[in-house]
Amino acid sequence: MAQITSDAHTLVNMTYVSRANLDLSPKALGEILQQAQKNNTANGITGMLVFNNNYFLQTIEGPRAQINRLLYALILDQRHHDLQLLETRELKHREWSKWSMNQASLNEQNAAVYLKYSTTADFNPYLMSAESARGLMTELSVQRS
Repeated sequence: MAQITSDAHTLVNMTYVSRANLDLSPKALGEILQQAQKNNTANGITGMLVFNNNYFLQTIEGPRAQINRLLYALILDQRHHDLQLLETRELKHREWSKWSMNQASLNEQNAAVYLKYSTTADFNPYLMSAESARGLMTELSVQRS
């Protein structure tokens, strides 16, 4: 007989892209990051956020029920639009366990990493595959360790 597991014990990863509604100042982006870190810690969620040219690329992981609740909140969040899921998958273990929410933005030190995974000279995560998005975020997180 198959063992039944609850959503609370099923670890999932979700990666999405969206566009900021307004030009975000560094202060506003910092506020979003602080809010995400606080909320994610309370809800057992970890992840990585990449922001560049008013694009968000984010991967989050945690219990399925918490990720579903967060997705609903993200859809309703007026600070961004055009949310598109790149990937949702079950995990055996966390990939971003060090961070309630790590963050990276384009700078001179990591410009080559962006170009390595991008399909165009300008960063546009809507054109990235889920595999490319994972590779980009993994390399950027190693630089931030």
